[in-house]
Amino acid sequence: MDKLDIVTSIFNSAKQIPFDDNSKFILMSDCHRGNGSWTDNFLKNRNIFIGALTHYYNNNYTYIELGDGDELWENTQLSDIMSIHKDTFRLLSKFHNEHRLYMLYGNHDIEKKYMKYVRKNLNRFFNQREEEFTSIFESLEIHEGLVLRYRPTGDKILLIHGHQVNTLNSDLWWLGKLLVKHLWKPLEAIGVNDPTSPAKNYEVKVSVAVQLTEWVIQQKHMLIAGHNHKPSFPEVGQPPYFNDGSCIHPRCITGIEISEGTICLVKWSVKTREDGTLYIDRDVLGGPRKLTDYFQSFKNINT
Repeated sequence: MDKLDIVTSIFNSAKQIPFDDNSKFILMSDCHRGNGSWTDNFLKNRNIFIGALTHYYNNNYTYIELGDGDELWENTQLSDIMSIHKDTFRLLSKFHNEHRLYMLYGNHDIEKKYMKYVRKNLNRFFNQREEEFTSIFESLEIHEGLVLRYRPTGDKILLIHGHQVNTLNSDLWWLGKLLVKHLWKPLEAIGVNDPTSPAKNYEVKVSVAVQLTEWVIQQKHMLIAGHNHKPSFPEVGQPPYFNDGSCIHPRCITGIEISEGTICLVKWSVKTREDGTLYIDRDVLGGPRKLTDYFQSFKNINT
């Protein structure tokens, strides 16, 4: 099956989430939470992530994670990741308990596509202090894709990770995992970048964006993805392919907010006050723009 046909199939079968101008979403991806070792790329931004998500939790946002939340290509046990990042998972569970959490799987945590794996590793967590299993994400469902349906107009926004258009990261994900774990992970220690990774290979990064943009043009639907770690926020009138970036940028995390009928690209980072104290703050990188401007503009282009 053609890669774009696969994306269409995901769109047609995805769970739909209706929303309106009172709804608020924050979309992030590619956290690559690890086990706390030198390969844990999330570790340096953990406090930024917790600070940002605490803001969104307190302001009644729904958190949608667009895949690669956990680094399961380099780490065998999800429990090791959850033990190191207990504060993060505790916060995510608060979203889940209030029905404000949706998770997609990507290529680096593709094991989550299997319900048996989710029940065993995410629905409960072994509390070492109490020496017993604790329910943490009861009845959690992990999706390959989701569709946000804007109630006022009926327009739809496809949410996917984006690895589906890359053969090594989709059909041959098991080979990619072997290469990362046994070849590129050791080489990364001496500064050699993984050429198969869209985050570190410019050609792969561009290829993913080009193919997803082509799907947007063909199917006439807005699309938001992650995977290539490159934030994208098009102007009104351009094909509405958006990318939320990642949570492992060198000094910040990025995400896409949808609220009050608008969409914007944001960055969270650590800043310094004049007295030398540190704080976590939000900057707007793109937008906010009305969703209806994109919907209407794109319809006009294709009529």
